[in-house]
Amino acid sequence: MFHLTDTPEVCLIMIMVLGIIECILFVVSYVLTILYFVHMFQLNSYRCKAQYKWMSEHIGRVVPAVTGVVVCTVGLILAWADDITSYGINSYINALPAHVTGLITVIIVFFAIMLILYRPVKAKKKLVFTPRVMRLVATIIVLTIIMIALSLIRGERLVVLIILPLIYGIAPFTVTIAAECNRPVEYGVKVHYINDAKHILAQCPELKIVGITGSYGKTSVKYYLHDLLSAKYNVLMTPESYNTPMGVVKTIREQLTAAHQVFICEMGARHVGDIKEICDIVHPHDGIITSIGYQHLETFRSLDNIVNTKYELFDALPKEGLRFINGDNEIIRKYNRLDGVITYGLNEGNSYRASSLSVNEKGSTFTVTAPDGTTQEFFTSLIGKHNVLNILGAIAAAHTYGISLSDLRLPVRKLRGVPHRLQLIDRGSVTVIDDAYNSNPNGCRMALDTVALFDACKIIVTPGMVELGTREDEYNEEFGREAAAVCDYIVLVGEKQTQAIAKGVRSADFPEEALYITETLQDAVAYAYAINGSRMKEFTKKIILLENDLPDNY
Repeated sequence: MFHLTDTPEVCLIMIMVLGIIECILFVVSYVLTILYFVHMFQLNSYRCKAQYKWMSEHIGRVVPAVTGVVVCTVGLILAWADDITSYGINSYINALPAHVTGLITVIIVFFAIMLILYRPVKAKKKLVFTPRVMRLVATIIVLTIIMIALSLIRGERLVVLIILPLIYGIAPFTVTIAAECNRPVEYGVKVHYINDAKHILAQCPELKIVGITGSYGKTSVKYYLHDLLSAKYNVLMTPESYNTPMGVVKTIREQLTAAHQVFICEMGARHVGDIKEICDIVHPHDGIITSIGYQHLETFRSLDNIVNTKYELFDALPKEGLRFINGDNEIIRKYNRLDGVITYGLNEGNSYRASSLSVNEKGSTFTVTAPDGTTQEFFTSLIGKHNVLNILGAIAAAHTYGISLSDLRLPVRKLRGVPHRLQLIDRGSVTVIDDAYNSNPNGCRMALDTVALFDACKIIVTPGMVELGTREDEYNEEFGREAAAVCDYIVLVGEKQTQAIAKGVRSADFPEEALYITETLQDAVAYAYAINGSRMKEFTKKIILLENDLPDNY
Protein backbone atom coordinates (compact mmCIF):
# COMPACT_ATOMS: atom_id res chain seq x y z
CA MET A 1 0.00 0.00 0.00
CA PHE A 2 1.24 3.49 -0.75
CA HIS A 3 1.95 6.20 1.77
CA LEU A 4 1.05 9.84 1.50
CA THR A 5 4.73 10.64 1.42
CA ASP A 6 5.20 8.75 -1.85
CA THR A 7 5.53 10.90 -4.94
CA PRO A 8 2.68 10.98 -7.43
CA GLU A 9 4.98 9.46 -10.02
CA VAL A 10 5.71 6.43 -7.81
CA CYS A 11 2.01 6.05 -7.02
CA LEU A 12 1.09 6.24 -10.67
CA ILE A 13 3.67 3.61 -11.62
CA MET A 14 2.46 1.26 -8.91
CA ILE A 15 -1.17 1.75 -9.89
CA MET A 16 -0.24 1.01 -13.51
CA VAL A 17 1.53 -2.20 -12.41
CA LEU A 18 -1.49 -3.27 -10.39
CA GLY A 19 -3.73 -2.36 -13.33
CA ILE A 20 -1.71 -4.56 -15.68
CA ILE A 21 -1.88 -7.45 -13.21
CA GLU A 22 -5.64 -6.97 -12.92
CA CYS A 23 -6.08 -6.94 -16.69
CA ILE A 24 -4.05 -10.13 -17.11
CA LEU A 25 -6.03 -11.94 -14.40
CA PHE A 26 -9.28 -10.65 -15.91
CA VAL A 27 -8.45 -11.98 -19.36
CA VAL A 28 -7.40 -15.42 -18.09
CA SER A 29 -10.28 -15.87 -15.63
CA TYR A 30 -12.80 -14.44 -18.11
CA VAL A 31 -11.71 -16.81 -20.88
CA LEU A 32 -11.90 -19.84 -18.57
CA THR A 33 -15.32 -18.81 -17.25
CA ILE A 34 -16.70 -18.14 -20.72
CA LEU A 35 -15.45 -21.52 -21.94
CA TYR A 36 -17.06 -23.23 -18.93
CA PHE A 37 -20.48 -21.75 -19.66
CA VAL A 38 -20.08 -22.38 -23.40
CA HIS A 39 -19.37 -26.02 -22.49
CA MET A 40 -22.55 -26.18 -20.43
CA PHE A 41 -24.44 -24.51 -23.29
CA GLN A 42 -23.20 -27.22 -25.65
CA LEU A 43 -24.27 -29.95 -23.21
CA ASN A 44 -27.67 -28.26 -23.01
CA SER A 45 -28.03 -28.76 -26.78
CA TYR A 46 -27.47 -25.06 -27.57
CA ARG A 47 -30.90 -24.23 -26.16
CA CYS A 48 -31.07 -20.91 -24.30
CA LYS A 49 -34.16 -22.00 -22.38
CA ALA A 50 -32.40 -25.17 -21.24
CA GLN A 51 -29.33 -23.14 -20.30
CA TYR A 52 -31.35 -20.75 -18.11
CA LYS A 53 -33.08 -23.71 -16.49
CA TRP A 54 -29.71 -25.31 -15.81
CA MET A 55 -28.42 -22.06 -14.31
CA SER A 56 -31.43 -21.80 -12.00
CA GLU A 57 -30.95 -25.41 -10.86
CA HIS A 58 -27.17 -25.09 -10.43
CA ILE A 59 -27.03 -21.66 -8.86
CA GLY A 60 -23.85 -22.59 -6.99
CA ARG A 61 -21.99 -22.73 -10.29
CA VAL A 62 -23.30 -19.34 -11.38
CA VAL A 63 -23.16 -17.23 -8.20
CA PRO A 64 -19.33 -17.03 -7.94
CA ALA A 65 -19.08 -15.40 -11.36
CA VAL A 66 -22.08 -13.11 -10.77
CA THR A 67 -20.45 -11.74 -7.59
CA GLY A 68 -18.34 -9.72 -10.01
CA VAL A 69 -21.36 -7.44 -10.39
CA VAL A 70 -21.30 -6.82 -6.63
CA VAL A 71 -17.56 -6.14 -6.64
CA CYS A 72 -18.00 -3.64 -9.48
CA THR A 73 -20.96 -1.92 -7.78
CA VAL A 74 -19.06 -1.49 -4.53
CA GLY A 75 -16.02 -0.23 -6.44
CA LEU A 76 -18.06 2.34 -8.35
CA ILE A 77 -19.76 3.56 -5.16
CA LEU A 78 -16.39 4.06 -3.50
CA ALA A 79 -14.96 5.67 -6.60
CA TRP A 80 -17.73 8.19 -7.03
CA ALA A 81 -17.90 8.86 -3.30
CA ASP A 82 -14.25 9.89 -3.37
CA ASP A 83 -14.59 11.75 -6.68
CA ILE A 84 -12.11 9.51 -8.46
CA THR A 85 -13.82 9.94 -11.76
CA SER A 86 -14.45 13.67 -11.37
CA TYR A 87 -10.94 14.81 -10.50
CA GLY A 88 -9.02 12.36 -12.64
CA ILE A 89 -6.50 9.81 -11.62
CA ASN A 90 -3.55 12.17 -11.10
CA SER A 91 -5.50 14.41 -8.76
CA TYR A 92 -6.81 11.43 -6.90
CA ILE A 93 -3.34 10.00 -6.43
CA ASN A 94 -2.25 13.22 -4.82
CA ALA A 95 -5.22 13.04 -2.48
CA LEU A 96 -5.75 9.46 -1.32
CA PRO A 97 -3.62 6.91 -3.20
CA ALA A 98 -4.35 4.17 -0.65
CA HIS A 99 -7.97 4.04 -1.79
CA VAL A 100 -6.95 3.40 -5.39
CA THR A 101 -4.46 0.69 -4.62
CA GLY A 102 -6.79 -0.93 -2.11
CA LEU A 103 -9.66 -1.03 -4.59
CA ILE A 104 -7.55 -2.51 -7.39
CA THR A 105 -6.01 -5.04 -4.99
CA VAL A 106 -9.48 -6.26 -3.99
CA ILE A 107 -10.42 -6.69 -7.65
CA ILE A 108 -7.16 -8.58 -8.29
CA VAL A 109 -7.94 -10.95 -5.40
CA PHE A 110 -11.44 -11.46 -6.82
CA PHE A 111 -10.12 -12.46 -10.25
CA ALA A 112 -7.54 -14.74 -8.64
CA ILE A 113 -10.32 -16.56 -6.74
CA MET A 114 -12.40 -16.88 -9.91
CA LEU A 115 -9.37 -18.24 -11.70
CA ILE A 116 -9.24 -21.05 -9.15
CA LEU A 117 -13.00 -21.71 -9.09
CA TYR A 118 -13.38 -21.94 -12.88
CA ARG A 119 -10.07 -23.63 -13.61
CA PRO A 120 -10.28 -26.42 -16.18
CA VAL A 121 -11.17 -29.83 -14.76
CA LYS A 122 -11.31 -33.23 -16.43
CA ALA A 123 -14.65 -33.48 -18.18
CA LYS A 124 -16.57 -36.63 -19.01
CA LYS A 125 -17.56 -35.08 -22.31
CA LYS A 126 -15.15 -32.37 -23.38
CA LEU A 127 -16.11 -29.11 -25.03
CA VAL A 128 -15.94 -29.69 -28.78
CA PHE A 129 -14.85 -26.63 -30.76
CA THR A 130 -17.33 -27.09 -33.57
CA PRO A 131 -17.86 -24.33 -36.14
CA ARG A 132 -20.96 -23.35 -34.17
CA VAL A 133 -18.94 -22.97 -30.97
CA MET A 134 -16.31 -20.92 -32.81
CA ARG A 135 -19.01 -18.59 -34.14
CA LEU A 136 -20.42 -18.26 -30.63
CA VAL A 137 -17.00 -17.45 -29.17
CA ALA A 138 -16.39 -14.85 -31.90
CA THR A 139 -19.66 -13.11 -31.02
CA ILE A 140 -18.77 -13.19 -27.32
CA ILE A 141 -15.43 -11.50 -28.13
CA VAL A 142 -17.22 -8.77 -30.08
CA LEU A 143 -19.72 -8.19 -27.24
CA THR A 144 -16.87 -8.02 -24.72
CA ILE A 145 -14.96 -5.47 -26.79
CA ILE A 146 -18.13 -3.36 -27.08
CA MET A 147 -18.61 -3.42 -23.30
CA ILE A 148 -15.01 -2.37 -22.68
CA ALA A 149 -15.27 0.36 -25.31
CA LEU A 150 -18.43 1.73 -23.69
CA SER A 151 -16.66 1.93 -20.33
CA LEU A 152 -13.97 4.09 -21.97
CA ILE A 153 -16.40 6.76 -23.12
CA ARG A 154 -15.48 8.97 -20.13
CA GLY A 155 -11.83 8.69 -21.11
CA GLU A 156 -10.76 7.65 -17.61
CA ARG A 157 -8.78 4.40 -17.61
CA LEU A 158 -9.38 3.84 -13.90
CA VAL A 159 -13.08 3.42 -14.65
CA VAL A 160 -12.27 0.47 -16.91
CA LEU A 161 -10.40 -1.25 -14.11
CA ILE A 162 -13.46 -0.91 -11.88
CA ILE A 163 -15.86 -2.00 -14.65
CA LEU A 164 -13.97 -5.21 -15.50
CA PRO A 165 -15.59 -7.19 -12.63
CA LEU A 166 -19.00 -6.20 -14.04
CA ILE A 167 -18.06 -7.49 -17.50
CA TYR A 168 -16.86 -10.68 -15.85
CA GLY A 169 -19.95 -10.94 -13.63
CA ILE A 170 -22.36 -11.08 -16.54
CA ALA A 171 -20.27 -13.70 -18.38
CA PRO A 172 -22.87 -16.49 -17.84
CA PHE A 173 -25.46 -14.30 -19.56
CA THR A 174 -23.07 -13.05 -22.24
CA VAL A 175 -23.00 -16.62 -23.59
CA THR A 176 -26.77 -16.80 -24.05
CA ILE A 177 -26.95 -13.20 -25.34
CA ALA A 178 -24.35 -14.11 -27.96
CA ALA A 179 -26.36 -17.22 -28.83
CA GLU A 180 -29.48 -15.11 -29.35
CA CYS A 181 -27.49 -12.72 -31.56
CA ASN A 182 -26.30 -15.69 -33.61
CA ARG A 183 -29.75 -17.25 -33.92
CA PRO A 184 -30.41 -15.99 -37.52
CA VAL A 185 -26.93 -17.11 -38.60
CA GLU A 186 -27.29 -20.53 -37.00
CA TYR A 187 -30.69 -21.00 -38.59
CA GLY A 188 -29.22 -20.19 -41.99
CA VAL A 189 -26.30 -22.59 -41.45
CA LYS A 190 -28.70 -25.30 -40.28
CA VAL A 191 -30.94 -24.90 -43.33
CA HIS A 192 -27.91 -24.99 -45.64
CA TYR A 193 -26.54 -28.20 -44.09
CA ILE A 194 -29.97 -29.87 -44.09
CA ASN A 195 -30.56 -28.99 -47.74
CA ASP A 196 -27.11 -30.31 -48.60
CA ALA A 197 -27.87 -33.60 -46.79
CA LYS A 198 -31.21 -33.87 -48.61
CA HIS A 199 -29.42 -33.32 -51.92
CA ILE A 200 -26.96 -36.11 -51.12
CA LEU A 201 -29.82 -38.46 -50.23
CA ALA A 202 -31.58 -37.58 -53.49
CA GLN A 203 -28.52 -38.85 -55.35
CA CYS A 204 -29.03 -42.30 -53.74
CA PRO A 205 -32.53 -43.36 -54.88
CA GLU A 206 -31.88 -47.06 -54.18
CA LEU A 207 -30.72 -46.44 -50.61
CA LYS A 208 -32.85 -48.12 -47.93
CA ILE A 209 -33.16 -45.97 -44.80
CA VAL A 210 -34.01 -47.62 -41.49
CA GLY A 211 -34.99 -45.35 -38.61
CA ILE A 212 -34.48 -46.60 -35.05
CA THR A 213 -35.84 -44.93 -31.94
CA GLY A 214 -36.82 -45.88 -28.40
CA SER A 215 -36.43 -44.83 -24.79
CA TYR A 216 -33.65 -47.39 -24.43
CA GLY A 217 -32.04 -50.09 -26.56
CA LYS A 218 -31.94 -48.05 -29.78
CA THR A 219 -28.16 -47.68 -29.89
CA SER A 220 -27.60 -51.39 -29.19
CA VAL A 221 -30.12 -52.46 -31.86
CA LYS A 222 -28.45 -50.03 -34.29
CA TYR A 223 -25.04 -51.60 -33.77
CA TYR A 224 -26.38 -55.17 -33.91
CA LEU A 225 -28.44 -54.52 -37.04
CA HIS A 226 -25.43 -52.92 -38.72
CA ASP A 227 -23.33 -56.02 -38.08
CA LEU A 228 -26.07 -58.42 -39.20
CA LEU A 229 -26.99 -56.56 -42.40
CA SER A 230 -23.29 -56.19 -43.26
CA ALA A 231 -23.30 -59.92 -44.08
CA LYS A 232 -25.15 -59.03 -47.29
CA TYR A 233 -25.24 -55.26 -47.74
CA ASN A 234 -22.97 -52.21 -47.69
CA VAL A 235 -24.29 -50.51 -44.56
CA LEU A 236 -23.78 -47.07 -43.00
CA MET A 237 -25.04 -46.17 -39.54
CA THR A 238 -25.00 -42.97 -37.53
CA PRO A 239 -21.95 -43.30 -35.25
CA GLU A 240 -21.98 -43.34 -31.45
CA SER A 241 -24.82 -41.11 -30.22
CA TYR A 242 -25.24 -39.03 -33.39
CA ASN A 243 -29.01 -39.16 -32.99
CA THR A 244 -29.91 -35.48 -33.31
CA PRO A 245 -30.95 -33.74 -36.54
CA MET A 246 -27.55 -32.16 -37.04
CA GLY A 247 -25.75 -35.35 -35.99
CA VAL A 248 -27.67 -37.22 -38.69
CA VAL A 249 -26.96 -34.46 -41.21
CA LYS A 250 -23.25 -34.55 -40.36
CA THR A 251 -23.16 -38.32 -40.94
CA ILE A 252 -24.86 -38.00 -44.33
CA ARG A 253 -22.64 -35.13 -45.50
CA GLU A 254 -19.36 -36.68 -44.38
CA GLN A 255 -19.84 -40.44 -44.75
CA LEU A 256 -22.68 -41.42 -47.09
CA THR A 257 -21.60 -42.57 -50.56
CA ALA A 258 -23.33 -44.00 -53.61
CA ALA A 259 -21.94 -47.42 -52.68
CA HIS A 260 -24.05 -47.66 -49.52
CA GLN A 261 -27.17 -49.80 -49.79
CA VAL A 262 -28.63 -49.34 -46.29
CA PHE A 263 -28.48 -46.34 -43.95
CA ILE A 264 -29.37 -47.05 -40.31
CA CYS A 265 -30.39 -43.81 -38.65
CA GLU A 266 -30.69 -43.63 -34.87
CA MET A 267 -33.22 -41.00 -33.77
CA GLY A 268 -33.11 -39.53 -30.28
CA ALA A 269 -35.71 -37.27 -28.71
CA ARG A 270 -36.08 -35.02 -25.67
CA HIS A 271 -39.03 -32.98 -26.90
CA VAL A 272 -42.23 -33.55 -28.87
CA GLY A 273 -41.47 -33.24 -32.58
CA ASP A 274 -37.79 -34.24 -32.37
CA ILE A 275 -38.31 -37.54 -34.23
CA LYS A 276 -40.47 -35.87 -36.87
CA GLU A 277 -37.74 -33.31 -37.50
CA ILE A 278 -35.23 -36.07 -38.30
CA CYS A 279 -37.77 -37.97 -40.40
CA ASP A 280 -38.45 -34.85 -42.45
CA ILE A 281 -34.76 -34.86 -43.36
CA VAL A 282 -34.08 -38.54 -44.12
CA HIS A 283 -37.57 -39.86 -45.02
CA PRO A 284 -37.04 -43.42 -43.67
CA HIS A 285 -38.46 -46.41 -45.51
CA ASP A 286 -38.66 -48.71 -42.48
CA GLY A 287 -38.59 -48.17 -38.71
CA ILE A 288 -37.89 -49.87 -35.39
CA ILE A 289 -39.20 -48.79 -31.99
CA THR A 290 -37.10 -50.62 -29.41
CA SER A 291 -38.97 -49.51 -26.28
CA ILE A 292 -41.02 -46.81 -24.62
CA GLY A 293 -40.28 -45.83 -21.04
CA TYR A 294 -40.14 -43.01 -18.53
CA GLN A 295 -37.06 -41.30 -19.92
CA HIS A 296 -36.70 -37.51 -20.33
CA LEU A 297 -40.03 -37.15 -18.58
CA GLU A 298 -38.91 -33.74 -17.38
CA THR A 299 -38.90 -32.37 -20.93
CA PHE A 300 -41.70 -34.50 -22.37
CA ARG A 301 -44.02 -33.68 -19.42
CA SER A 302 -46.20 -36.77 -19.89
CA LEU A 303 -46.09 -40.40 -20.97
CA ASP A 304 -48.56 -39.65 -23.76
CA ASN A 305 -46.07 -37.18 -25.23
CA ILE A 306 -43.30 -39.79 -25.06
CA VAL A 307 -45.46 -42.39 -26.84
CA ASN A 308 -46.63 -39.98 -29.53
CA THR A 309 -43.08 -38.76 -30.14
CA LYS A 310 -41.72 -42.29 -30.62
CA TYR A 311 -44.58 -43.09 -33.00
CA GLU A 312 -43.63 -40.05 -35.09
CA LEU A 313 -41.24 -42.52 -36.74
CA PHE A 314 -44.02 -44.87 -37.83
CA ASP A 315 -46.20 -41.94 -38.89
CA ALA A 316 -43.45 -40.82 -41.28
CA LEU A 317 -43.06 -44.19 -43.02
CA PRO A 318 -44.66 -44.92 -46.37
CA LYS A 319 -47.66 -47.24 -46.37
CA GLU A 320 -45.54 -50.20 -47.52
CA GLY A 321 -42.83 -49.46 -44.95
CA LEU A 322 -41.87 -52.13 -42.41
CA ARG A 323 -42.66 -51.31 -38.80
CA PHE A 324 -40.82 -53.34 -36.13
CA ILE A 325 -41.63 -52.94 -32.46
CA ASN A 326 -40.76 -54.54 -29.14
CA GLY A 327 -43.91 -56.50 -28.37
CA ASP A 328 -42.82 -57.24 -24.80
CA ASN A 329 -42.70 -53.60 -23.78
CA GLU A 330 -45.37 -52.93 -21.15
CA ILE A 331 -46.16 -49.39 -22.28
CA ILE A 332 -46.40 -50.40 -25.93
CA ARG A 333 -48.83 -53.18 -25.00
CA LYS A 334 -50.79 -50.80 -22.79
CA TYR A 335 -51.33 -48.34 -25.61
CA ASN A 336 -52.19 -51.23 -27.96
CA ARG A 337 -50.85 -49.55 -31.08
CA LEU A 338 -49.72 -52.76 -32.76
CA ASP A 339 -51.81 -52.79 -35.94
CA GLY A 340 -49.75 -53.37 -39.09
CA VAL A 341 -46.49 -53.88 -37.20
CA ILE A 342 -43.98 -56.72 -36.89
CA THR A 343 -43.47 -57.48 -33.21
CA TYR A 344 -40.51 -59.15 -31.57
CA GLY A 345 -40.03 -60.40 -28.03
CA LEU A 346 -39.71 -63.30 -25.63
CA ASN A 347 -43.43 -63.63 -24.97
CA GLU A 348 -45.89 -65.69 -27.00
CA GLY A 349 -47.81 -63.91 -29.73
CA ASN A 350 -44.85 -61.95 -31.15
CA SER A 351 -44.06 -62.19 -34.86
CA TYR A 352 -40.44 -63.01 -34.03
CA ARG A 353 -40.06 -64.84 -30.76
CA ALA A 354 -37.01 -65.91 -28.75
CA SER A 355 -37.56 -68.99 -26.61
CA SER A 356 -35.57 -71.65 -24.77
CA LEU A 357 -33.41 -68.87 -23.33
CA SER A 358 -30.42 -70.08 -21.35
CA VAL A 359 -28.16 -67.48 -19.73
CA ASN A 360 -24.93 -67.87 -17.79
CA GLU A 361 -21.73 -65.89 -17.26
CA LYS A 362 -20.34 -67.02 -20.64
CA GLY A 363 -23.27 -65.90 -22.75
CA SER A 364 -26.80 -66.56 -23.87
CA THR A 365 -28.35 -69.33 -25.97
CA PHE A 366 -31.81 -68.91 -27.46
CA THR A 367 -34.04 -70.14 -30.25
CA VAL A 368 -35.72 -67.76 -32.69
CA THR A 369 -39.02 -68.56 -34.39
CA ALA A 370 -39.87 -66.49 -37.48
CA PRO A 371 -43.42 -65.67 -38.69
CA ASP A 372 -43.18 -68.45 -41.29
CA GLY A 373 -42.45 -71.01 -38.57
CA THR A 374 -38.73 -71.29 -39.32
CA THR A 375 -36.62 -71.82 -36.19
CA GLN A 376 -32.91 -71.38 -35.49
CA GLU A 377 -30.77 -71.65 -32.37
CA PHE A 378 -28.39 -68.76 -31.64
CA PHE A 379 -25.53 -68.15 -29.24
CA THR A 380 -24.11 -64.78 -28.19
CA SER A 381 -21.38 -63.91 -25.72
CA LEU A 382 -23.63 -61.10 -24.51
CA ILE A 383 -25.62 -61.89 -21.39
CA GLY A 384 -29.05 -60.97 -20.15
CA LYS A 385 -32.64 -60.95 -21.49
CA HIS A 386 -32.30 -57.34 -22.58
CA ASN A 387 -29.39 -58.17 -24.89
CA VAL A 388 -31.28 -61.11 -26.36
CA LEU A 389 -34.29 -58.83 -26.90
CA ASN A 390 -32.17 -56.21 -28.70
CA ILE A 391 -30.46 -58.88 -30.82
CA LEU A 392 -33.88 -60.32 -31.66
CA GLY A 393 -35.01 -56.92 -32.96
CA ALA A 394 -31.95 -56.82 -35.23
CA ILE A 395 -32.56 -60.43 -36.34
CA ALA A 396 -36.18 -59.62 -37.21
CA ALA A 397 -35.17 -56.69 -39.42
CA ALA A 398 -32.22 -58.51 -41.04
CA HIS A 399 -34.36 -61.59 -41.77
CA THR A 400 -37.04 -59.44 -43.36
CA TYR A 401 -34.28 -57.86 -45.49
CA GLY A 402 -33.60 -61.26 -47.03
CA ILE A 403 -30.93 -62.85 -44.82
CA SER A 404 -31.86 -66.35 -43.65
CA LEU A 405 -31.83 -67.23 -39.97
CA SER A 406 -29.11 -69.81 -40.56
CA ASP A 407 -26.93 -67.19 -42.27
CA LEU A 408 -27.37 -64.93 -39.22
CA ARG A 409 -25.93 -67.46 -36.75
CA LEU A 410 -22.29 -66.51 -37.26
CA PRO A 411 -22.85 -62.71 -37.26
CA VAL A 412 -24.86 -63.07 -34.02
CA ARG A 413 -22.06 -65.13 -32.45
CA LYS A 414 -19.57 -62.40 -33.36
CA LEU A 415 -21.59 -59.55 -31.82
CA ARG A 416 -19.81 -57.55 -29.15
CA GLY A 417 -21.24 -55.32 -26.46
CA VAL A 418 -21.86 -51.65 -27.21
CA PRO A 419 -19.58 -49.32 -25.20
CA HIS A 420 -21.15 -48.07 -21.96
CA ARG A 421 -24.28 -50.16 -22.44
CA LEU A 422 -23.92 -53.13 -20.12
CA GLN A 423 -20.42 -53.57 -21.52
CA LEU A 424 -18.50 -56.33 -19.72
CA ILE A 425 -14.88 -55.48 -18.95
CA ASP A 426 -12.87 -58.35 -17.44
CA ARG A 427 -10.06 -57.21 -15.15
CA GLY A 428 -9.05 -60.48 -13.54
CA SER A 429 -10.57 -60.74 -10.10
CA VAL A 430 -12.86 -57.81 -10.93
CA THR A 431 -15.45 -57.67 -13.71
CA VAL A 432 -16.81 -54.22 -14.53
CA ILE A 433 -20.24 -53.89 -16.11
CA ASP A 434 -20.19 -50.46 -17.71
CA ASP A 435 -23.77 -49.22 -18.05
CA ALA A 436 -22.86 -45.54 -17.92
CA TYR A 437 -25.37 -44.46 -20.58
CA ASN A 438 -28.39 -45.82 -18.77
CA SER A 439 -30.78 -43.48 -16.98
CA ASN A 440 -34.27 -44.93 -16.87
CA PRO A 441 -36.16 -47.30 -14.54
CA ASN A 442 -36.44 -50.17 -17.02
CA GLY A 443 -32.79 -50.01 -18.00
CA CYS A 444 -31.64 -49.93 -14.38
CA ARG A 445 -33.84 -52.92 -13.59
CA MET A 446 -32.36 -54.89 -16.50
CA ALA A 447 -28.85 -54.02 -15.35
CA LEU A 448 -29.59 -55.41 -11.88
CA ASP A 449 -31.04 -58.56 -13.48
CA THR A 450 -27.75 -59.00 -15.33
CA VAL A 451 -25.67 -58.55 -12.17
CA ALA A 452 -27.82 -61.13 -10.39
CA LEU A 453 -26.57 -63.79 -12.83
CA PHE A 454 -23.04 -63.67 -11.42
CA ASP A 455 -21.77 -65.71 -8.50
CA ALA A 456 -19.63 -62.93 -7.11
CA CYS A 457 -19.61 -60.01 -4.70
CA LYS A 458 -22.01 -57.59 -6.34
CA ILE A 459 -21.25 -53.86 -6.07
CA ILE A 460 -23.20 -51.06 -7.71
CA VAL A 461 -21.82 -47.55 -8.26
CA THR A 462 -24.47 -45.02 -9.28
CA PRO A 463 -25.54 -41.36 -9.04
CA GLY A 464 -29.13 -42.38 -9.71
CA MET A 465 -31.53 -41.44 -12.49
CA VAL A 466 -32.36 -37.94 -13.74
CA GLU A 467 -34.83 -36.19 -16.05
CA LEU A 468 -37.77 -38.14 -14.65
CA GLY A 469 -39.86 -35.10 -13.79
CA THR A 470 -41.95 -35.01 -10.62
CA ARG A 471 -41.63 -38.77 -10.15
CA GLU A 472 -37.83 -38.74 -10.07
CA ASP A 473 -37.56 -39.31 -6.31
CA GLU A 474 -40.18 -42.07 -6.49
CA TYR A 475 -38.29 -43.96 -9.20
CA ASN A 476 -34.93 -43.51 -7.48
CA GLU A 477 -36.31 -44.74 -4.15
CA GLU A 478 -37.66 -47.86 -5.85
CA PHE A 479 -34.30 -48.26 -7.59
CA GLY A 480 -32.66 -48.23 -4.15
CA ARG A 481 -34.91 -51.04 -2.92
CA GLU A 482 -34.23 -53.09 -6.05
CA ALA A 483 -30.47 -52.57 -5.71
CA ALA A 484 -30.60 -53.63 -2.06
CA ALA A 485 -32.23 -56.91 -3.07
CA VAL A 486 -29.44 -57.78 -5.51
CA CYS A 487 -26.20 -56.10 -4.41
CA ASP A 488 -23.83 -56.81 -1.54
CA TYR A 489 -22.46 -53.24 -1.53
CA ILE A 490 -24.01 -50.02 -2.76
CA VAL A 491 -21.86 -46.96 -3.55
CA LEU A 492 -23.75 -43.73 -4.28
CA VAL A 493 -22.24 -40.71 -6.04
CA GLY A 494 -23.43 -37.32 -4.81
CA GLU A 495 -24.93 -36.88 -1.36
CA LYS A 496 -27.87 -34.66 -2.39
CA GLN A 497 -28.54 -36.34 -5.72
CA THR A 498 -28.85 -39.80 -4.16
CA GLN A 499 -30.99 -39.07 -1.11
CA ALA A 500 -34.00 -40.86 -2.60
CA ILE A 501 -31.91 -43.94 -3.48
CA ALA A 502 -30.40 -44.06 0.01
CA LYS A 503 -33.90 -43.86 1.46
CA GLY A 504 -34.99 -46.85 -0.63
CA VAL A 505 -31.86 -48.81 0.31
CA ARG A 506 -32.40 -48.22 4.04
CA SER A 507 -36.09 -49.09 3.82
CA ALA A 508 -35.02 -52.55 2.60
CA ASP A 509 -33.02 -53.07 5.85
CA PHE A 510 -29.76 -52.99 3.92
CA PRO A 511 -26.69 -53.00 6.24
CA GLU A 512 -25.53 -49.42 6.82
CA GLU A 513 -21.88 -50.49 6.73
CA ALA A 514 -22.39 -51.76 3.15
CA LEU A 515 -23.75 -48.39 1.98
CA TYR A 516 -21.18 -45.75 1.03
CA ILE A 517 -21.84 -42.23 -0.24
CA THR A 518 -19.18 -40.08 -1.91
CA GLU A 519 -19.09 -36.89 -3.96
CA THR A 520 -17.10 -38.02 -6.99
CA LEU A 521 -17.19 -40.98 -9.35
CA GLN A 522 -13.43 -41.41 -9.00
CA ASP A 523 -13.71 -41.84 -5.23
CA ALA A 524 -16.66 -44.20 -5.65
CA VAL A 525 -14.83 -46.48 -8.10
CA ALA A 526 -11.69 -46.46 -5.95
CA TYR A 527 -13.77 -47.45 -2.92
CA ALA A 528 -15.51 -50.24 -4.87
CA TYR A 529 -12.17 -51.71 -5.92
CA ALA A 530 -10.88 -51.53 -2.33
CA ILE A 531 -13.90 -53.25 -0.72
CA ASN A 532 -12.82 -56.17 1.40
CA GLY A 533 -15.57 -56.37 4.02
CA SER A 534 -17.41 -59.26 5.64
CA ARG A 535 -19.73 -59.64 2.66
CA MET A 536 -16.72 -60.22 0.43
CA LYS A 537 -15.32 -63.23 2.28
CA GLU A 538 -17.48 -65.88 0.60
CA PHE A 539 -16.52 -64.71 -2.91
CA THR A 540 -13.32 -64.80 -4.94
CA LYS A 541 -14.49 -62.25 -7.50
CA LYS A 542 -16.12 -58.82 -7.62
CA ILE A 543 -18.75 -57.55 -10.03
CA ILE A 544 -18.85 -53.74 -10.19
CA LEU A 545 -21.87 -52.28 -11.98
CA LEU A 546 -21.36 -48.69 -13.12
CA GLU A 547 -24.98 -47.66 -13.50
CA ASN A 548 -25.40 -44.29 -15.18
CA ASP A 549 -22.82 -41.53 -15.31
CA LEU A 550 -24.33 -38.07 -15.18
CA PRO A 551 -22.98 -35.62 -17.76
CA ASP A 552 -20.91 -32.61 -16.74
CA ASN A 553 -23.92 -30.29 -16.58
CA TYR A 554 -25.39 -32.24 -13.64
